[in-house]
Amino acid sequence: MQTPFRKPGEFTNIVPDPHLTQAKFNQLQDKLAKLKSALPGAIKELQRLAEMGDFSENAAYQMAKGRVRSLNDKIFGIEEHLKSAIIIQPVDQSGSVQLGSTVTINLAGQEKTYLILGSAEIDLSQNIISHNSPLGFALMGKKPGDDFTIKQGDKETIGQVIKVE
Repeated sequence: MQTPFRKPGEFTNIVPDPHLTQAKFNQLQDKLAKLKSALPGAIKELQRLAEMGDFSENAAYQMAKGRVRSLNDKIFGIEEHLKSAIIIQPVDQSGSVQLGSTVTINLAGQEKTYLILGSAEIDLSQNIISHNSPLGFALMGKKPGDDFTIKQGDKETIGQVIKVE
């Protein structure tokens, strides 16, 4: 029997955004500790089920094996993210938009306020956007009074930075 081969997809090698706040960094460390503490129990369960014999017909063994693999993958992913993490420092008083800035803008006649952080911390319900988003990217480096343009398909919207904190 031939082993199936899948071509890598569009999102195969996306690297997580390394920019994190200290709070998010701590949250990831806590999650990593919980996963590492769950791993020995999952391995013991896998060993117990392996003693039952025939692996091909042992569904519980296959599920336990998948759980151990999943835990290992999650642990590896979080460890790599933490290794490459860049902690967002408190905003300096330069007056320009940067990571960690709270920006008030006028866009299409509406005044809105956003906090700009890394991609791992996006929360649109709290008006937290990524510096990689179209709006965040357009705002980076701007100062109060500067205009910016956002392209959405064929349409361009012009806005203005009102305040940077």
